[in-house]
Amino acid sequence: MRVVSIVGARPQFVKAALLSRAFAARGIVESLVHTGQHHDNAMSASFFAEFGLPQPYANLGVGSSSPLHQLGEMLLRLEPVLHELSPSFVLVYGDTTSTLAGALAAAKLELPLAHVEAGLRCFDLRMPEEQNRLVADRVADLLLAPTARAAAQLRSEGIEQTVEVVGDLMVDLAIATLRELPLRPAVLERFGLRPRGYVLATIHRAANTADAARFALLLDGLRRIGLPIVFPVHPRTRPLAEMLGVGRGDRIVTCEPLGYRDCLALQRDARAVVTDSGGMQKEALAVGTPCVTLRDRTEWPETLEHDWNVLVDGDPGRIARAALRARPLHAISPFGTGASAHRIVEALLRCDASERVLQSCGS
Repeated sequence: MRVVSIVGARPQFVKAALLSRAFAARGIVESLVHTGQHHDNAMSASFFAEFGLPQPYANLGVGSSSPLHQLGEMLLRLEPVLHELSPSFVLVYGDTTSTLAGALAAAKLELPLAHVEAGLRCFDLRMPEEQNRLVADRVADLLLAPTARAAAQLRSEGIEQTVEVVGDLMVDLAIATLRELPLRPAVLERFGLRPRGYVLATIHRAANTADAARFALLLDGLRRIGLPIVFPVHPRTRPLAEMLGVGRGDRIVTCEPLGYRDCLALQRDARAVVTDSGGMQKEALAVGTPCVTLRDRTEWPETLEHDWNVLVDGDPGRIARAALRARPLHAISPFGTGASAHRIVEALLRCDASERVLQSCGS
């Protein structure tokens, strides 16, 4: 069995890391195709090194540009690679432009397609991520849902393809990595922080970074918290942050994007995580830290239970109050028990076997 995994953005490298090990353990040949959507060292190469990911079979090198230009270039460059490899399955992750390109290319080339994180919905079609995940779910042959809620959503939409509830790769990796983290990680010393005495913040979504007035409201909320704010700056966010003087005369400490383990350690020991990232909403829950989401909705409603995650949109007062709220008393674990990679591999093998049986019967 040969699988082509299409990745291109930082969260996808995290998910692929765990699944690549499971493929190798079962003797499945995986070819990793990197679209180049995230391409600098902090967002790409450092993650390959940190997780020991195999070097990509192909790096499409699309680089930074508009989403439409990226999509067009990815489709043009994917076609000959997929023709050459002719895989048993094309695997796409999440909801990025790379996800959409991989899904469309596989569908047009009539290659079996599996979508990891199928069934997520925030019900806002203005969001590129929502558009991408809807298309991927419609054209995929195997829908790998992280939760029972996501699987139910697919069935409510009349999806007739195979749906499997497999758990969540990002949460599995977070739980496994937590066991390896020291009690006093070096990254706290680097920033001069004490546990529960700071907030970790990330802002990168287009809805929050395309408009300076919107971004200024979010900064106002961060500054009202009254604690040191560690703010790894995404490349998309950097021009706005520099223009608005982030880190000058306030308690916000800016830095380059962090490696996975440093970022997870900062999440674990923070008073709160303030973010617009879907992945960090789950990771914050996994490490037991309250989360504040800078949006008015989420594709991970499970994180809202017991007040672990609070949606504040762009209200500065609500941002500060939510970041300083009392820690929730109840813990929940809606994302599986650490076996997601195994379940995904088994689902792929079952579908591949079923397809071979059908072809045999047809001949």
